[in-house]
Amino acid sequence: MSTHIAAETGQIAPVVLFPGDPLRAKWIAETFLDDAELYTETRGMLGFTGTWEGQRISVQGSGMGQPSMAIYANELFESYDVQTVVRVGSCGALTEKLAVRDIIIANGACTDSGINRVRFHGLDYAPVADFSLLRAAVEASESEPPASAVHVGLLLSSDQFYSTRPELNEPFVQHGVLGVEMETSGLYTLAAYYGRRALSICTVSDHIVTGEQTTAQEREQTFGDMIRIALRAATAG
Repeated sequence: MSTHIAAETGQIAPVVLFPGDPLRAKWIAETFLDDAELYTETRGMLGFTGTWEGQRISVQGSGMGQPSMAIYANELFESYDVQTVVRVGSCGALTEKLAVRDIIIANGACTDSGINRVRFHGLDYAPVADFSLLRAAVEASESEPPASAVHVGLLLSSDQFYSTRPELNEPFVQHGVLGVEMETSGLYTLAAYYGRRALSICTVSDHIVTGEQTTAQEREQTFGDMIRIALRAATAG
């Protein structure tokens, strides 16, 4: 039993969907999984296990930011032998090439965080998605296209939601980064360390350029296209 998830051995499936919002985790479990059972509510971070199309799936909230996400990812990988984690999150669009509710499948992640600088002794590391998951997600989005556009590209994992230096996003945009969120770089790094599979799929919940945004309830309960892509990708093969 781990410190923060505190589930019993066997309660968590080898495949986990990984939203930041614990209430989105609850919505996913109630909407998409059959026979979903709550295995943790420690610190209000909900986790459920059920089945989707006959395959056992868990969904675990991670909280916001790389430090919180890393606690849960480490425990999933180390304490519960989870093999596949697919982040299903929200992000802000950094370019007018994207619209609110578009979906980003992240092939890699940049970051302004110092976490990987500590891990790699001041050197840069390029966190990338598992290719088999990436390919499966793209194929899932093409076989059953969602209502909104799907993009494959880079995310920026920032340590600050309320940034005091928004101009620092510009070099990332100039180099093709599509959106900003707070977790993917850390997730891809930990998956590489443990030799596991990880992918991040994010729905654009707000637009940094235009100011358009979704409501808290919409972010919690209306990003179903992203979840369907994630489920098909995570269970492919």
